[in-house]
Amino acid sequence: MARKPEAVLVIDMLNDFVTGKLRCERADRIIPNLMKFLAEARKKGVPVIYAGDAHLREDFELRVWGEHAMKGSAGAEVIPELRPGPPDYQFEKRTYSAFFETGLDQLLRSLAVTKLYVTGLHTNICDRHTSADAFFRGYNLVILQDGVEAFDEKAHNEGLEYLKTNYGAEIKTTEEVIKAWQAQVTEVLRN
Repeated sequence: MARKPEAVLVIDMLNDFVTGKLRCERADRIIPNLMKFLAEARKKGVPVIYAGDAHLREDFELRVWGEHAMKGSAGAEVIPELRPGPPDYQFEKRTYSAFFETGLDQLLRSLAVTKLYVTGLHTNICDRHTSADAFFRGYNLVILQDGVEAFDEKAHNEGLEYLKTNYGAEIKTTEEVIKAWQAQVTEVLRN
């Protein structure tokens, strides 16, 4: 696969977060957007990377959230609607950030990625901590406003504002990014 300056990160779109133990009822509203966005990303050759909880019984995070997305369980699997395909990458994480001890940074650098599209759950928790680690490593961030969610509207909006204010993240809709990608293709064809 050719090196791309962009990559899409799908965080915690797992059975336990969407329909299971830590169900986020608002997750349903982003699934159609993500299905469309991931299809477009793959067509464009933009790497799609999944990062999801795969907890061990010893993980300190379980003291806060209880047992969820345990390594090897059905709860730790990506929901069927967004299941990864052969060209996609997958990382297991044991805490909020997709960068923490996962190898994600090494993959992004090997792909020469400079811009990261952040999607998934939760705007104010795992998306936020992952974005912090991405920012600290020099990546440009785009948060898909209609491709991330939280348990409630307040947490979602506060999460978006925090990412914009503190990490300079661009907040865009899936449709805005798809149109920009399509405009790039049109421009290339014209030249």
